[in-house]
Amino acid sequence: MALNLMTKKAVVAQVNLLARVSVSVGVAEYCGLTVEQMTNLRSSAIDADVVLRVVKNSLAKRALVSTKCECVLPVLSGPVILGFSQQDLGAVARVFKDFIKKNKDLVVKGLGVSGKFVESNQLKRIADLPTRDQAISIIMALMLAPVEKLARTLIEVPTKVTRVVEAVCDQKKS
Repeated sequence: MALNLMTKKAVVAQVNLLARVSVSVGVAEYCGLTVEQMTNLRSSAIDADVVLRVVKNSLAKRALVSTKCECVLPVLSGPVILGFSQQDLGAVARVFKDFIKKNKDLVVKGLGVSGKFVESNQLKRIADLPTRDQAISIIMALMLAPVEKLARTLIEVPTKVTRVVEAVCDQKKS
């Protein structure tokens, strides 16, 4: 469907806004997917706070210029879908990876993570990045480990003294 100039400008502005606030972007070729499969992909993207956009490549190239997502410009060719994540670096990669398990027709062409281009063969590595909540829990566990060890060590001294006194007491009774 042909777009008039005002509609094209609106699409470029929307995609540019998405690109400016996103921490990661994914580009995938969707040839061969059915409407039902695309609906499932969009549904899983919504659940992961990922925004998917199908945009003409010429408009996408204009929209992505001068943003952190500019690194994916070389792979914008053919019918592609763009996925944007505003908070989680690995969210787009996880959505694409999970979808590819059931639908081999989706071909990831590349990812942009914090302004750096990542080849599609690194999809699994990016998808395995911890989410923000997981990263916080890992850091908290690391911070608590020394305190827990100190507490266990301090408790161990009176416990050993108690065992020694009990052993001496048992020995005197016998």
